Amino acid sequence: FLAFQVCVYKWVCQRLLSRISWLILMCCSSSVTLPESLLFVSTLDGSLHAVSKQTGDIKWSLKEGMRIRLPGFLPDPSDGSLYVLGGKHKEGLMKLPFTIPELVHSSPCRSSDGMLYTGKKQDTWFVVDPQTGEKQTSLTTASSDSICPSAPLLYIGRTEYMITMYDTKTQELRWNATYNDYSASLYDDLKYEYKMSHFASSSEGLVVTVDRDSGDVLWMQRFDSPVAGLYLWTQDSLWRVPHQTVATETLRYLMFMAQRTAHPSLYVGKMDSHLYASTSLVHKGVAVVPHGLTLPRIEGPVTEGVTVGSGRGECEITPSTDVKYPPGSTNPLQNQWLLIGLACVLLPTAHKHTPISFSPAEVLGHGTAGTFVFRGHFDGRRVAVKRILPECMEFAEREVQLLRESDEHPNVIRYFCTERDRQFTYIAIELCAATLQQYIEDPNYPYSSLDSVTLLEQTMSGLSHLHSLNIVHRDLKPRNILLSVPGALGRVRAVISDFGLCKKLPDGRHSFSLRSGIPGTEGWIAPELLVNAPKGNPTSAVDVFSAGCVFYYVVSRGRHPFGDTLRRQANILSGAYSLDHFMEDMHEDVIGRDLIETMISAEPESRPCTASILKHPFFWSPEKQLQFFQDVSDRIEKEPTDSAIVVRLETSGRSVVRTNWRMHISAPLQADLRKFRTYKGNSVRDLLRAMRNKKHHYHELPPEVQTALGEVPEGFVAYFTSRFPRLLLHTHSALSVCAPERLFHPYYNH
Repeated sequence: FLAFQVCVYKWVCQRLLSRISWLILMCCSSSVTLPESLLFVSTLDGSLHAVSKQTGDIKWSLKEGMRIRLPGFLPDPSDGSLYVLGGKHKEGLMKLPFTIPELVHSSPCRSSDGMLYTGKKQDTWFVVDPQTGEKQTSLTTASSDSICPSAPLLYIGRTEYMITMYDTKTQELRWNATYNDYSASLYDDLKYEYKMSHFASSSEGLVVTVDRDSGDVLWMQRFDSPVAGLYLWTQDSLWRVPHQTVATETLRYLMFMAQRTAHPSLYVGKMDSHLYASTSLVHKGVAVVPHGLTLPRIEGPVTEGVTVGSGRGECEITPSTDVKYPPGSTNPLQNQWLLIGLACVLLPTAHKHTPISFSPAEVLGHGTAGTFVFRGHFDGRRVAVKRILPECMEFAEREVQLLRESDEHPNVIRYFCTERDRQFTYIAIELCAATLQQYIEDPNYPYSSLDSVTLLEQTMSGLSHLHSLNIVHRDLKPRNILLSVPGALGRVRAVISDFGLCKKLPDGRHSFSLRSGIPGTEGWIAPELLVNAPKGNPTSAVDVFSAGCVFYYVVSRGRHPFGDTLRRQANILSGAYSLDHFMEDMHEDVIGRDLIETMISAEPESRPCTASILKHPFFWSPEKQLQFFQDVSDRIEKEPTDSAIVVRLETSGRSVVRTNWRMHISAPLQADLRKFRTYKGNSVRDLLRAMRNKKHHYHELPPEVQTALGEVPEGFVAYFTSRFPRLLLHTHSALSVCAPERLFHPYYNH
């Protein structure tokens, strides 16, 4: 007992010292990523991911044991509820009247059929660096290593519940179950005006976060395992944030469609060798049941004669007997079950199937080999109907297969249905408002005020999704990038369409042959597809080249980097391009030129991948730019002058700071800088240091200095980047050697 008191005393002292250290650091610097800015996501594989609440970027991940392991039963990883398949009277899938934690708290117990239950509860504190996610130590009743409180630390509590069932009749151990949960109270999101709602896919690690007021999608993030829980860090501890688990197809459906009605169901999935069950929402028509089973309602059966004791002596527990059902609860058509992984069959939908219909007079466009696109209807919604000739049936089937595989992404055209008659194949796809070409070239386009950079980022996000599936588009151009019809909240999305020339690469392959001809549209085709003696088979880099041409076409409002239509393809072959739309002394133009020049490089291996493009400063908001400058300044603050990082930063620095940056800032700012320390006017590091310090103490600055700098972050960032247009690009290039460090993961593809 004395040893335990000493452990508790040490832990309390360490906690107080860490908190004091935190407060001291907070007073001196705001460079540490505050836990309050993070959302913590727990997944079934046992990982705890810290992500930015604002962007969804993963800052770090902490890997621990599996969330749940339980043979023989189907546990719910979110709360430890238990389902069992079968029963004395073949009742089907039943929800038991207790959870694993409740069973542990009630042990030791003996059931009426001779089963002995023994339980164990193990608490652990993980001591974690909030900046890197590195686990410093673990605190348990058995051990508590000393911690140096030189940095703020997170203390994350986790409880492991272990239950064992022993059969007294057979003298055998029936099973061991383990359930892990984080110590967290339920966060009152209404009381604290939490502005976000979170939706998680039942079968994947996809999380979609939306603004609670406007309904706008704020960010999406995909984890390697399904999500079990979400948490905030408030008042020095974790708080559980409500989230809604949704069937994967329903999550896609709700993002695309204005309808927001969904029904409760149960999802059964497989993690490693064990099954699990979790409540999940589905939209109308996605009811799936196991073949040959009748199922009770999702609330579970009414169980009589079952008691859970207080942990003293014996109690009566009968997990699979004495089960009765409310009247009508075994009718599967009334219960909208979604069960996957159990030899499932699809239920017919309640409404009558409506075929594809369209008017031949409403032509939206046409393609090669007699393909036409019409305005039409399917299942009560407006769609685009692609009509394909019989001789192109093989290509149509391939296109449909690729659409089905890839359309879960909001920036890839959505596929609905395929029908055939004696003459044609008809494909119903998402109806869009216009092409990217119309958006650029038609002055009467109603949404011409859309942000071009956002549309390009969405396009690249869709292309990155295709490449992650080993799909090469091979015909990317402004006409094949569409702008969606505004959604319920007026949002317009850029979506990639026309999969007729797409190529699915087999697993392990990164290139494709040209035996079936040269794919693409003249003027947008990468040079390696046209040369007589290529160095090797082309890769997905052909899409990056075409995207680079599209990028310049958009930012220049209709110009092509390789010239007019007649000379364009010849210029592509010779590498003769012009980016004269960009100005040398404009920050945005310097950034844009750098990205597009690498994308249209004649050498495929020199082009960046789609993931790297999405991390390029071209897409950064002023807030992210400012955070990057701060992180760089913090990282190199203590570096010696001759260190490799500082040398890279200062090399060619005179052109970045325009010889002496102090000569190019306003007089009030110059005077304020002189009050506190000496800055070298020819040093990039000192310029970044001055930016960081003024940002940290912005509210303490004299009014005339605040006015000169402008509002944080937009005006503040523009003040410096307008005077030093190469600063961001140069700093990003110099610090690329730090890309593997966790601090710089949001800024580089690693």
